[in-house]
Amino acid sequence: MPTQVDETVPVQAVRRPTVLNRLRRDKWMYLLLLPGVLYYLIFKYVPMWGVLLAFKNYQPFAGFWRSEWVGFEHFRLFFDNPEFFMLLRNTLLLSLYNLLFFFPVPIILALLLNEIRISLYKRAIQTLIYVPHFISMVIVASLTYVFLTTQGGVVNAYLQEYTGSKIDFLASPDWFRPMIVMQTIWKESGWGTIIFLAALASVDVEQYEAAFIDGANRWRQMWHITLPSIRSTIIILLILRMGDILDNGFEQIYLMLNPLNRQVAEVFDTYVYMMGITQGAFSYSTAVGLFKGVVGVILIFGANWLAKRFGQSGLY
Repeated sequence: MPTQVDETVPVQAVRRPTVLNRLRRDKWMYLLLLPGVLYYLIFKYVPMWGVLLAFKNYQPFAGFWRSEWVGFEHFRLFFDNPEFFMLLRNTLLLSLYNLLFFFPVPIILALLLNEIRISLYKRAIQTLIYVPHFISMVIVASLTYVFLTTQGGVVNAYLQEYTGSKIDFLASPDWFRPMIVMQTIWKESGWGTIIFLAALASVDVEQYEAAFIDGANRWRQMWHITLPSIRSTIIILLILRMGDILDNGFEQIYLMLNPLNRQVAEVFDTYVYMMGITQGAFSYSTAVGLFKGVVGVILIFGANWLAKRFGQSGLY
């Protein structure tokens, strides 16, 4: 006969392992995690105390602690600066153009690559579009100069031959933003497809088979199966992109900047370099950088809240 369990005897509660026991049990996993943790602690979190320079009138000979506290004085000077709205306009317009023209390109490339069934062709195309990511921005700027300069540039040579005139792309304010966007698309689009291709790899193949049986063509399958499957990935990357709305990248802008296009090319990144490094206004440039960071955090939280409001998955 089966043995009856005495229900009056309390079952001993299962003891959860302590932190020390978990560390001892998973020591090799935590050891693998250690380099990344140390990197962020040393190079990301420890230097954050430097933002206090934004609230001081920092003098190198006096040191950090003996420099005078000035509160929000540097922020007031920055907002009252006549160049503030020029910097804000240039930064936002470049970010908007990248968002409209660059952000969809990796998605489109990933969708097109996903439709290629011959693996040899697919790998060859992936390799070709990945390569520009590993090219230095200095080389990209040099190639841009070689192609677009009026002194023997390839593009202007064809324009001279077929139209009888040349366009000074490198010095024209009207062409600066299109040049930056085209450089970004050429250099980073292929690399940006990696995340979307990884998301596409997780799509259930049976959905495509069922849609094919129901008479859906390739376009319908892409629209109703593929895109909804990677929608959460697109939204998360879009939220992260909103945090960089005031960050256009220093190197690319600085290499293409010149006195003739400065009115449309000067952004917060190059302004911080000019004020902090070339003019020694360390506290003022720190205030500008802190302003960028605060706006980025606000935009990330706002975009995440908006995504949740519309029923989408956010960062948290």
